[in-house]
Amino acid sequence: MAIRVLYFAALRESLDCAGETLELPEGMRTLGALREHLHARGGAWSALAQTKNLRAAVNRSMAQPDSTLADGDEVAFFPPVTGG
Repeated sequence: MAIRVLYFAALRESLDCAGETLELPEGMRTLGALREHLHARGGAWSALAQTKNLRAAVNRSMAQPDSTLADGDEVAFFPPVTGG
């Protein structure tokens, strides 16, 4: 199953990556499992587990860790943003 993952704001800067296409391991079907999979890369990727209130969307709709992923989905991760 292949999905597109996008990273925004400070997360994008810390990862030095705007997005990527991933082939998910067999059996990985939830947003929470994807987040853990990315976190396991180590280094800057630990921000995915350490960023307080990290938000995520699947196909442009806000999603929860138990949200199911399907082939071709677009997942976006973004930290809380404040404006002034």
